[in-house]
Amino acid sequence: MEEQKKTAGLLGREEMDAAVRCREFALAHGAQKVRITLDKSCMDLFGMLNGELDKVTHALDISLSMSLFVDGRFGTFSCNRISDKECEAFILKAINTVKMLEPDPARDLPSPDRTAKDAVTGLETELYDSAYEGIGADERLEMAKKSSSFARRSELEHGFTVISEEGEYSDSVYDNYLIDSNGLECRHTETSFEIGYEATVTDKDGNRFSGYWWDAAPRLADLDISGCSPEAIARAAAQIGPKRHKGGRMNMVVESEVASKLVNPLLNALNAYSIQQKNSFLTDRLGEKVFSEHLTIMDFPRCAGASGSRFYDSEGVATHESPIIENGRVSRYFINTYMSNKMGMAPTVEESTRAAVIPFGGCRTCEELLRKTGDGILVCGFNGGNSNSSTGDFSYGIEGFVFENGRILYPVREMVVTGNFITLWNNLAATADDARSCMAKRIPALAFGGVDIRG
Repeated sequence: MEEQKKTAGLLGREEMDAAVRCREFALAHGAQKVRITLDKSCMDLFGMLNGELDKVTHALDISLSMSLFVDGRFGTFSCNRISDKECEAFILKAINTVKMLEPDPARDLPSPDRTAKDAVTGLETELYDSAYEGIGADERLEMAKKSSSFARRSELEHGFTVISEEGEYSDSVYDNYLIDSNGLECRHTETSFEIGYEATVTDKDGNRFSGYWWDAAPRLADLDISGCSPEAIARAAAQIGPKRHKGGRMNMVVESEVASKLVNPLLNALNAYSIQQKNSFLTDRLGEKVFSEHLTIMDFPRCAGASGSRFYDSEGVATHESPIIENGRVSRYFINTYMSNKMGMAPTVEESTRAAVIPFGGCRTCEELLRKTGDGILVCGFNGGNSNSSTGDFSYGIEGFVFENGRILYPVREMVVTGNFITLWNNLAATADDARSCMAKRIPALAFGGVDIRG
């Protein structure tokens, strides 16, 4: 029984064979082409509140998704029961449903010469840690207790009081099996170990401030169990005594923890769906120099053992290292098979699996980047706001710190940064080299000049 629990999140041969039978049954009953995606996951979570165990969660999930190509029509369906009898009845109903849809000649499977041939066992990415199999409830509870520093809070108090500390330790395994009627068969298996804490402190006047910190790793040995709670407390305490700042046009440094807020809109703007619908500020800009020559974003999807690595996308198309934006020039759009046929453009992969902003400027840490930048605002959090995907205009609430001569002076809150992403990235001044390994996107701290920030 214990052994079954340890491997509950991994697909068995009988489950993968069931997926193959689904494919063959669909082909025999009216579908000309089929793609089957089988996902299985298992997650255990131990939640802590003020140093005591607060909740325990165990979740096991399996789902089978089908993409059916029937008489020039297309539909996707999913279920979580994979017995032959139930799947066969489900597939017959799905095929009849697809026949009622309008034809869509752009729908197709990817060409077999584009699909992954080297994701055979699921272990090629080196993201599966066999240590997961040996973790039981007692070990999880012990790690959760060790992660809390609430019982030791008196050692951490320096002019403030820790009034609450909430955290979670979790581990999970995810297994993906992908096949289609063109001969595709690939697998991806990974484990993840995560810890996260939010702490709330009060100053001498009773004002409350909160901070959060987390860590994650595909291997248990690389997870920082004890560091997140103290860091969350320190980040909360650092916000004590905020002051008003008039703002203006100034330098802005964005720490690596939140820098994806400014990178994700660029990646989203390169998605073929947005481009085809004219809902992207990078429409018709492929091959053009749009941003600062210092901006290079690479996709490194096949870094063994690194979070976010994948050998194939959801269609089974093989990933490969390539520039996304190179020296400010837009190098690629993310175009799946459907959008390729619809737009008449060569297909790529459907998204970046592990984008990385290439550091420049000679700074290793955010502290060095502050010294290089001199004066400005260090952004440590974004609070609300929005961006226009068609124009690239944005307005975000921010919180962080004023710094002068590279030294942090005091915290600030309730400030707003506005601008346009193209203008912002043309004012990229330097970066650090401090991207967090726990994040799939490798984005370091970023420094920009001439940013409009108002108090």
